[in-house]
Amino acid sequence: MDFLTNPNVLFYIAAYLIGGIPFGYILAKIFAKVDIKKSGSHSIGATNVLRVVKQKDEKLAKKLAIATVVFDALKGAVLVLIAKFLGFPPAVWWMVGIMTVLGHCYSIFLRFEGGKGVATGMGVLLVLLPIETLIGIVVWALVAKTTKISSLASLSGLIAVIVASFIIHPELPHVKSHAPLLLLAFIIVYKHLPNIVRLIQGKEGKVAT
Repeated sequence: MDFLTNPNVLFYIAAYLIGGIPFGYILAKIFAKVDIKKSGSHSIGATNVLRVVKQKDEKLAKKLAIATVVFDALKGAVLVLIAKFLGFPPAVWWMVGIMTVLGHCYSIFLRFEGGKGVATGMGVLLVLLPIETLIGIVVWALVAKTTKISSLASLSGLIAVIVASFIIHPELPHVKSHAPLLLLAFIIVYKHLPNIVRLIQGKEGKVAT
């Protein structure tokens, strides 16, 4: 029973549950009256919000996609900031971030389905590795602009963050290991496996703007 009253464990559970709030699904349902879990890629992320809602209202689709990115990123950033503010050790900050991304990708509210974890992971890393994450965002933007392929842009940005982290911080501050970052990256890459297969086959769709 001590396990269930441990503050760290309670925070991890809260992070998973809050991470699981499907903002893209909720926004599309309320404002566009569409179920993005039944259309497009069935993901709850901004790309699928844009793709599905655009069929009804292009301007609304862009607004909801932006709102989805913002809210999903805030989930990650705010929870890590709270962990820091409450005085938890750095290892807990990382674990809170990982649990938030895990909750987003495998939401208990959607029968353990969810999004790809990119925006939520970005929010987490903006707090923990701000310089590396800004580099990743620049790479993401450049790839997205030139290729119009969301998954390729996201994976390129993630790779940029990892490479930059090894260059800037041979050992991550406080935790002395890149293991937490690599675990976070593994979750995001794993969720992108179908996209990676389509990229290799040359079948990955583009997002029209």
